[in-house]
Amino acid sequence: MTLRLSTVILPVDRWHEGGRAAWQRAEELGFHAGYTYDHLSWRSFRDDTWFGALPTLTAAATATERLRLGTLVTSPNFRHPVTLAKELISLDDISGGRITLGIGAGGDGFDATALGQERWTPRERADRFAEFVPLLDRLLTEGAVTQHGTFYSADEARNIPGCVQRPRLPFAVAATGPRGLRLAARHGQAWVTTGDPKLYADGTPEQSVAALRGQIDKLGTACAEAGRDVTELDKILLTGFTPEQNTVLRSLDAFVDFAGRHQELGFTEIVIHWPVPDSLFAADEAVFEKIATEAVAQLA
Repeated sequence: MTLRLSTVILPVDRWHEGGRAAWQRAEELGFHAGYTYDHLSWRSFRDDTWFGALPTLTAAATATERLRLGTLVTSPNFRHPVTLAKELISLDDISGGRITLGIGAGGDGFDATALGQERWTPRERADRFAEFVPLLDRLLTEGAVTQHGTFYSADEARNIPGCVQRPRLPFAVAATGPRGLRLAARHGQAWVTTGDPKLYADGTPEQSVAALRGQIDKLGTACAEAGRDVTELDKILLTGFTPEQNTVLRSLDAFVDFAGRHQELGFTEIVIHWPVPDSLFAADEAVFEKIATEAVAQLA
């Protein structure tokens, strides 16, 4: 399979002052998909401009024609399956069936408690995620859903006419632990990883590749247990969080080398961050565009 190249555009620009232009340029450059983070704020951008993911994607849907659009990733930290399903069905309709939902258990950053809840432990996040995903799956595929759970409930929740994409829009499940991988195997059309966070600061590229190989092996085991072929799932690597994060976008050759090694592992899609000056994701825009337009052909 030919490797797909996508980008993630952080919602840091006003729509009429660079926001629209970035999404349109992403389509012009030939990216497979344009994603955005579904956070209320994020790390170093906490005290800077940051807009909402779903309104941004709605605007991007009206400003583009071919580019797939999605979240990387949505989480239960401040979403409820019933309201999220209604918004996703609307967004899928507006985009003409171009939406992918990246979804994960969420982290413990400062926006994780923005609704006033106590900080959840990893186990508590996993418990909620295990209930959130199957309910959202039902809400996006059934006309009316009633379900009463420990954390999330729906009472005669109507979702007519459903998604443009049938039976529903695809889920890209972000997971590395056993419970999350089982959810990816059961409900995902794709699987997402950022690598092993323990290796981000002090690991080597070789250690990172070995860790990713181990994650893919575990995904394969989870798929086998669910009666699925692991090759049915796209495998998405969100870059910027591996030991090579400072060099991946330094040159076309550096990116092709990085992407080639991960393509050999079985990744079908690699996502690079749209350059944001004076941030973790700063990059030479000319090099970025060269990668966007030339890398996939070199990797074919």
